[in-house]
Amino acid sequence: MSLNRRQPFIEIRNLYKSFDGKAVLQGLDLVVYRGETLVILGASGSGKSVLLRHINALLRPDSGEVFVDGDRLNDLDEDEMVPVRKKVAMVFQLGALFDSLTVYGNVSYSLREHTRMTDEQIHERVAELLALVEMSGTESLYPAQLSGGMKKRVALARAIALQPKAVLFDEPTAALDPLVARKIDLLIRTLQRRLGLTSVVVTHDLQCAFMVGDRFALLDGGKIRFQGDVQAVRQSRDELLREFLASASQLGVEGARI
Repeated sequence: MSLNRRQPFIEIRNLYKSFDGKAVLQGLDLVVYRGETLVILGASGSGKSVLLRHINALLRPDSGEVFVDGDRLNDLDEDEMVPVRKKVAMVFQLGALFDSLTVYGNVSYSLREHTRMTDEQIHERVAELLALVEMSGTESLYPAQLSGGMKKRVALARAIALQPKAVLFDEPTAALDPLVARKIDLLIRTLQRRLGLTSVVVTHDLQCAFMVGDRFALLDGGKIRFQGDVQAVRQSRDELLREFLASASQLGVEGARI
């Protein structure tokens, strides 16, 4: 891995978060390096999505620290978070498109809100973004007219409109049939390489994990139980991780066999 890839972009230190007295994250530490895709694995209810939402301050920690590109998010109010959220986009599990806006309206929204681009420039940018996610010609459609996979593609186009440095994915292949899910995986990987994005992917889909991931982190008991690249995964004797791998092998997931 190159020196640039080893520079931290996201750092989480001793993070604690509880809801109604129930501890979810308990002293969690994690580093995400520039230009890599880190996949976060863990059982349902282990706090994967909660962790993801701390990275762009949709949630604030009870204690601990979150750094993005050198900025300590704990110190920032909502106005000060705006530049950070331009750097770190998020693709939500169900896409979270605006139902009342067309595809063009959804993808162009942040461009109109946060740039001084002309209408012509916005039009060109939207066309470029839709071409990147293989959705050209859908500008006039509404979300209700799109399939689940199409919604995910439009959500991704919207997420990268402001040229963020990082994208967070919350269950990017949830509720998609296997063929469409694999196309989304390939798209995530292609854009990461083409645009040099830092990505964090939360997923239950082990095929997705092994298709897109450079490194893997296993969340258990409110902490990161294991983290490492594919080789480290294969060599690990961690019992819970091996259960994940065994499940993946049964599904025929490439890269999961050890």
